[in-house]
Amino acid sequence: MAHRIELPPEFAEVAAEFTSGVREPAEPRDAATVVLMRDGSAGPEVYLMLRQNTMAFAGGVCVFPGGGVDPRDHDHEIAWAGPEPAEWATRLGVDEGQARALVCAAVRETFEESGVLLAGPSDHEVVSDTTGDQWEADRVALESRELAMTEFLDRRGLYLRSDLLGVWSGWLTPHFEPRRYRTWFFVADLPEGQRTRDVSSESSEVLWLPAMGAVEQVEAEQIMMLPPTYMTCLDIAQYADTDGVLGEAQSRMVDMFTPVVEEVDGSFLLSVPPYYEQLARTRE
Repeated sequence: MAHRIELPPEFAEVAAEFTSGVREPAEPRDAATVVLMRDGSAGPEVYLMLRQNTMAFAGGVCVFPGGGVDPRDHDHEIAWAGPEPAEWATRLGVDEGQARALVCAAVRETFEESGVLLAGPSDHEVVSDTTGDQWEADRVALESRELAMTEFLDRRGLYLRSDLLGVWSGWLTPHFEPRRYRTWFFVADLPEGQRTRDVSSESSEVLWLPAMGAVEQVEAEQIMMLPPTYMTCLDIAQYADTDGVLGEAQSRMVDMFTPVVEEVDGSFLLSVPPYYEQLARTRE
């Protein structure tokens, strides 16, 4: 994959209509996604879901667990471990209420789509096993929105372990896409004792891949990814282990990036952030 993503002419024409004001872009929805990691012999491995081909957004592509913020993700305060919402607000570039919702959404979506729960009975413990029938019933209720994450944590007496998450990046879907998301990317280690499961109704398959292995499979056209997923895998592949990734995450602040269409030598290219462009050049 080149450091710029080439677009077919018809996409460029549509993009130009949004740029000129002929069309109004869709209002983006806030979302959170989590790069769930574990150490492997070839560096950090990442958990990926192959989305159902029938999905309206990103059907047939590999993604990290994630999804839109539920309005109830910050409907009241919950038991909270780790950096306070005010600190998250600074690092995510949002207000405190939105920060609380994004962190809660990140934990909720990870549980819904992998069965992994970043929460525990105290501020220094994490749930060791979520494979039982009652856990699964709650996961399904969360996924269907019959149950709010805040209510789930309260009822089970759990602390949301915000300290298990790290900040990574932010991407806003281009103006010409009919469905748009303002997505904050987080990173997290797979908690000891827990295991991922193929549970999400939105995926047809799940897999663990070395971050660089995922990059290579995209480049060999063996799997498909949207640019933010590909670039994130390439970024994480620069670190020797998950500790290195999480250490880097402690100093990151989100600067939300919106790809734009640029015409270069008669071709229409979709931009990427300069840092990722530099990384991608090494793949040419």
